Amino acid sequence: MISKIIFPAEWYPQSGVMLTWPDDATDWAPRLTTVTKCFINIAREIAQREMLLIVCSNAAVVRNQLTDVDLNRVSFREIPINDTWARDHGGITVFDNRQPIIYDFVFNGWGMKFAANRDNLITRRLFASHAFSDDVMYKNLQPFVLEGGSVESDGNGTLLTTSSCLQGLNRNESMSRSELERYLKRVFGLDRILWLESGSLIGDDTDGHIDTLARFCSPDTITYVHCSDENDEHFGVLKLMENELKKFRQSSGEPYNLVPLPMADKIIDEGQRLPATYANFLIINDAVLMPFYGSQKDELARQILQEVFQDREVIGIDCRPLVWQHGSLHCVTMQFPKGVIK
Repeated sequence: MISKIIFPAEWYPQSGVMLTWPDDATDWAPRLTTVTKCFINIAREIAQREMLLIVCSNAAVVRNQLTDVDLNRVSFREIPINDTWARDHGGITVFDNRQPIIYDFVFNGWGMKFAANRDNLITRRLFASHAFSDDVMYKNLQPFVLEGGSVESDGNGTLLTTSSCLQGLNRNESMSRSELERYLKRVFGLDRILWLESGSLIGDDTDGHIDTLARFCSPDTITYVHCSDENDEHFGVLKLMENELKKFRQSSGEPYNLVPLPMADKIIDEGQRLPATYANFLIINDAVLMPFYGSQKDELARQILQEVFQDREVIGIDCRPLVWQHGSLHCVTMQFPKGVIK
């Protein structure tokens, strides 16, 4: 049988979403109560619509925190963790002739910036704990370094990514662009890759994850961060990114429907600007969860996304606690397609 690999888009029907829960042994310790409330809010919305897989150090503690969440739709796995960024240490699902496969790439703390020895083992430990359905296969693709936040799939053979991340220092820098393309096309069943050369957010530790900048909303629509303030430090680099997006073409040759999202208002913590972005939303069954930042722009951004996702409810969740550690809503989640989570 000829292999036909499909990398499903985020809007593909889902069996569940994974969260890696914060505790007092993580960097969240000084603000644990506040960030836990944010995680609970995310967990509640997910569990109303699909299964929730929680990786944590102490399941009993987390159960007691989820007082208004349907625990019948929550599966717990006690696994040692370094941090809580499930998007980047979580397994990535593909289908090979309808066979679901969980890919396990290297997660090395965004180019060895942070400890990741425990997080890098989470996917294989989840598989060993029977967290996934019996017909799901596990495939170890190490030593290739890849984080889920660095790739966006349209589900039809097109990948959107940034060169600053995949070719970044301490990741896959020894591979040429052509070598990277051949590898990615083979493992993800791709026809083509759209590389963004510009685009970044101040305070971002990921070297330009695509999920902070531009997102597929459908095979023909990309939403992206737009900066209209010429005095903002992001204006120039995001204008260059916008110009690149305008040059991209669909497989049909048509331009993409581009939907600009407002640049989030500046958030400063201990003198440093944090990478707040409305592009870091999560598509789930029948809904889109998007980050709010306590700004008047929150509702504007929500209304824009609601026009894009007319068949889903767009729900805002206060994610200011998450940007304290330089991430947001999409960064702490990893979705699994239908049939993957038990």
